Amino acid sequence: MNLFDVYSLYDIEPVRGRGSHVFTADGTDYLDLYGGHAVISIGHSHPRYVKAIADQVSRLGFYSNSVVNSLQVKLAEALGKLSGYSDYSLFLCNSGAEANENALKLASFVTGRERVLAFGGAFHGRTSGAVAATDNPAIRSPFNCTDRITFVSLDDMDAVRRELATGTYAAAIIEGIQGVSGIHEPSAELFRLLESECHKHATLLIADEIQSGYGRSGLFFAHQHAGVRPDIITVAKGIANGFPMGAVLISPAIEARKGMLGTTFGGNHLACAAALAVLEVMAEENLIENAARVGEYLIENLRAIPGVKEVRGRGLMIGLEVDGFTGSELRRRLLFDHHIFTGGAGVNTVRLLPALSFSKAEADQFLSEFTKAIKQ
Repeated sequence: MNLFDVYSLYDIEPVRGRGSHVFTADGTDYLDLYGGHAVISIGHSHPRYVKAIADQVSRLGFYSNSVVNSLQVKLAEALGKLSGYSDYSLFLCNSGAEANENALKLASFVTGRERVLAFGGAFHGRTSGAVAATDNPAIRSPFNCTDRITFVSLDDMDAVRRELATGTYAAAIIEGIQGVSGIHEPSAELFRLLESECHKHATLLIADEIQSGYGRSGLFFAHQHAGVRPDIITVAKGIANGFPMGAVLISPAIEARKGMLGTTFGGNHLACAAALAVLEVMAEENLIENAARVGEYLIENLRAIPGVKEVRGRGLMIGLEVDGFTGSELRRRLLFDHHIFTGGAGVNTVRLLPALSFSKAEADQFLSEFTKAIKQ
């Protein structure tokens, strides 16, 4: 049997990692500013994380959600405390797309409506409902219904007012910072308008923080920079540092009922052990503050490099464009000539999504190699 060939692969295989570095079998060291697509939040193979998973699997790896799992309760308490959402409820699942599917379904249950307002450039996942709300026809099949989705531009506040005033929307869904489109941050004014208009018209506001959350922006959630409180927040990626997991944070105004949502593997013992270790390390090592500080340093210094056309983002979620390079050309040069992993978005954007533990010394190493790469 062969693998289903849907990925474009670099001919490099990391076999181990430590912090913000990954290594191939021959010992070649690569500086990791991609983090497996914003997944590695506390660094590769953090000893606290490794021990938490090993200890848990030695006791119990899995049982279903038909019995009590005290690790879920501990995770909800720890996440509420660190994020500032201790009054919200937590539903655990397996991925970002699944988190968004459940958020959209929940909004439809609560409001009795079926329409969704989404934004140009959005990416919310590849499953049926999530991909329908994703602004990319290339990854949508005929099965993925889009007749209930309306897309508006991130800068068209008049369209937001006009659409929500119809009173037909179950939810408006927006990323804290758009990642796949090339690191585009909605304005604070847009977030505040959405919060106000959604509440006025009995529509739920869903903040998709799957890539931009978990401390990446320099606050726990990117929408917190605008001072708003969404009705529903979705998270994944950095939540368990590579162990598959997603979650939905749900406003106390939304009442649960038995059977409303469900999952087999979501919130399993190993995932919860991993996610608890992530929160403990984030708090003890001040990783959110580090993301803000090192991210600001990176952005400031990148903007000062001749040839850099534009730098966008917050914290350790950065998009940059360089004169004379497509994003893929620059990524390949950084990877093969300078041993640096980066991400891409669109044609020209290189994405930087390192672990929240990324240090100033590692930032200086990247800046030095990056400068050499664009001067070659």
